[in-house]
Amino acid sequence: MADPLDRPLFDAPDPYQQERMVEAILFASAAPVTVADLQARMPHGCDAAEALDSLRRRYEGRGVRVVRVGDAWAIRTAADLGFLMSRETVETRKLSRAAIETLAIVAYHQPCTRAEIEEIRGVAVSRGTLDQLLELEWIRFGRRRETPGRPVTFVVTQEFLDHFGLENARDLPGLKDLRAAGLLENRPAPGREPEEAAAEDQGEMFEDEA
Repeated sequence: MADPLDRPLFDAPDPYQQERMVEAILFASAAPVTVADLQARMPHGCDAAEALDSLRRRYEGRGVRVVRVGDAWAIRTAADLGFLMSRETVETRKLSRAAIETLAIVAYHQPCTRAEIEEIRGVAVSRGTLDQLLELEWIRFGRRRETPGRPVTFVVTQEFLDHFGLENARDLPGLKDLRAAGLLENRPAPGREPEEAAAEDQGEMFEDEA
């Protein structure tokens, strides 16, 4: 016969209640939430992973879905209904070409060092460009390379994946498509001297639109 002292003082909520808890946390969270964080917030005895999987299946085909963002989860509008959420706004600022190229290189070659970014772009990368991308929280510092000088590497963040609706960096368009769009270039475009590209990189990270 089981010893009554071995039983928990309180029974865990039933599966439906656990599912509701996960739903409430995801709905109220401004940022995606990891399974570990869900587990830590829920009462003892709950299975956050199982409740999350049940909730994800329940939302399939609905107007909103439970989606994975990196190693975390969030409630997001169904992709085919995104047009309903859009509205016309006046864009007064945009990323510079230098920033777009730098961000793309980090996304496709992560983890990469500043020297590697410069080698791919063919021009120097200003500290301001990297600082602004760091402030946007679209890139972050990765591990240092075990090479002379132990240079720091850069990788994209969960915020970057969330902003572009990606589960992970593998969901990015192919390099061929990016080069065709002019976002990745190994050398300056015809008629654009390296000094001109470097000068642009020294400019503002954001530029006013015409």
